[in-house]
Amino acid sequence: MNILVTGANGQLGNEMRIIAAGCSDRYIFTDVNQIEGAETTYLDITDLQAVRDIVAKNNVDAIVNCAAYTNVDKAEEDVALCTLLNSKAPENLAIAMKETDGLLVHISTDYVFGGDPYNTPCTEEKKGTPTGVYGQTKLQGEEAIVATGCKHVIIRTAWLYSEFGKNFCKTMMSLTATKPQLKVVFDQAGTPTYALDLAKAIAVVLEKFDGSQTGIYHYSNEGVCSWYDFTKMIAEYNGTTECDVQPCHSNEFPSPVKRPAYSVLDKTKIKEVFGVKVPYWTESLKQCIANIKN
Repeated sequence: MNILVTGANGQLGNEMRIIAAGCSDRYIFTDVNQIEGAETTYLDITDLQAVRDIVAKNNVDAIVNCAAYTNVDKAEEDVALCTLLNSKAPENLAIAMKETDGLLVHISTDYVFGGDPYNTPCTEEKKGTPTGVYGQTKLQGEEAIVATGCKHVIIRTAWLYSEFGKNFCKTMMSLTATKPQLKVVFDQAGTPTYALDLAKAIAVVLEKFDGSQTGIYHYSNEGVCSWYDFTKMIAEYNGTTECDVQPCHSNEFPSPVKRPAYSVLDKTKIKEVFGVKVPYWTESLKQCIANIKN
């Protein structure tokens, strides 16, 4: 199978490179950003013809879309670019796959929720109620993919972290090592997701997809915690527990976006349909921190 990965130099894209190294499928890694030492083909996914051309040239059977505009706060003032990357670009990929009868695996977000108060894990059928431009454009991207009628697996995930790039885990490893005290919000609950685990789940989807499982799925690690709990575990596994981590309310950190107060994702569907195994969040966090240190 020929698999094209977009956003290959981001967190998830880099984990897909690791997965690909032990796989018999042929992977084509693409991005608009070029990084030294990483073999990357330039591709602007906002250009439909460019997408069509690379799909034809490489006889692409499936696209894994790891590319997105992810700066949640900046999205509020960067609406046009955010819409282009999160809504129009996924539609381009879906059109290209529809035309060649290929599969699009697209990564979406828990930010499609958040407008309604709730305290039970979100299923795929729950109505999207995004509270900001980022969540709205990601939901629009999902809807655009579905409207093309292409074979698709849309995977909503949350609280992504990894060894690569900037993310909450790496930031808190640094801060707990250098600050005597930190305040971290405790009134937002969700589940951290190790990008390597998500990449492994995507590999299972690619292997087992037979055309009948088109739809929306949820994937994060198992369990639930607050950002405060997450930080406490990061400090413990990082050996930086001398930092005094204090819980605080989210209104102590003003933001242009109202973030989901509870965005735990129900993973029942992806486990039942694809047989995906989902590790507990603390086990994965321990593994990631060990990898970063090594």
